[in-house]
Amino acid sequence: MSLSTKPLSSYSSKPDVKESGNRQEASQDELAQVSPVLRHLSRHLVRQLGMLSGACGQLPLTPVQAHTLLELGQQDLSIKELSSLLNIDKSNASRAVSHLVNKQLAQTKANPRDNRCLQVSLTPAGHKMLKQLDNQQDNQFADILAQLAPSEVTQLETSLRCYNKAITKAKSQQGVVIRPLQAADDAGLAAVIRAVSAEYGLTPDKGYSVADPTLDHLSRQYGQPGSRYWVIEKQQQLLGGAGIAPLPGEKGVCELQKMYFMPALRGLGLSRRLALQCLSFAREQGYKACYLETTKLLPEALGLYASLGFTVLPKPLGNTGHSACEIPMLLTL
Repeated sequence: MSLSTKPLSSYSSKPDVKESGNRQEASQDELAQVSPVLRHLSRHLVRQLGMLSGACGQLPLTPVQAHTLLELGQQDLSIKELSSLLNIDKSNASRAVSHLVNKQLAQTKANPRDNRCLQVSLTPAGHKMLKQLDNQQDNQFADILAQLAPSEVTQLETSLRCYNKAITKAKSQQGVVIRPLQAADDAGLAAVIRAVSAEYGLTPDKGYSVADPTLDHLSRQYGQPGSRYWVIEKQQQLLGGAGIAPLPGEKGVCELQKMYFMPALRGLGLSRRLALQCLSFAREQGYKACYLETTKLLPEALGLYASLGFTVLPKPLGNTGHSACEIPMLLTL
């Protein structure tokens, strides 16, 4: 059941983006301009696909029941598992299952692994309804994709995958606070840097940044013009951070510095998010390029920097004093 959308003329203006090699990066202000447009398009996408309708197309199923049917078509599931997959609470998942059972499209039985938990599966009628649902949706999307060139279909798939991943990451980061470094954070930040450095064997005697004489007073260093550092808190505990500062000896070049994360922050997409925030600040400050030095002992960091567009240089730039970091990288802003 599709709803027609109003003209998007009032939303059609596109914020300027700054080129970074073959990539386009938007500043924080520009992202703020895009947000209302994306919200508008997302709302109308939901409406156009009939997700607000009481029925899923021509079938006697609500959208939630249809999604439940699709998941049960893959495997038998508990109410808790359905709740997680559908991103709804257990009471709504249970209600959807009850409706499917009443329509003889699903059945429940005791879970052999846990008698306190019911396992839900499709009946033969449920599998037949699932086939009708698949055919209906396949036809709908065939009509939609017929409006697009092959290159546009590929672009759409890539963009939707990226959007879906960003939504997932944003949900996993709930409760996390990113804010500028303050003097009161100095001791906690130094402790994080020392702990993570020790974890990876980046000891002070080997020439890594953990040996910097300013380590215990970083708020002073990043309070200088052209510099900024952000810390990450979770449950009021400082667990990581990263910053930008001018690269000594290289005019117009900044350095991405001291990106450290405790284990509790890893795997949530925060390293990429904070790196993008640092690069946005660097562009706003007028830097032409961003430099960093890293080591093969940090393979996760190397992968992140490469994904952001950094390339390995044949030799170091400037004078960082970190002789042990054998991999210099640069990103044109």
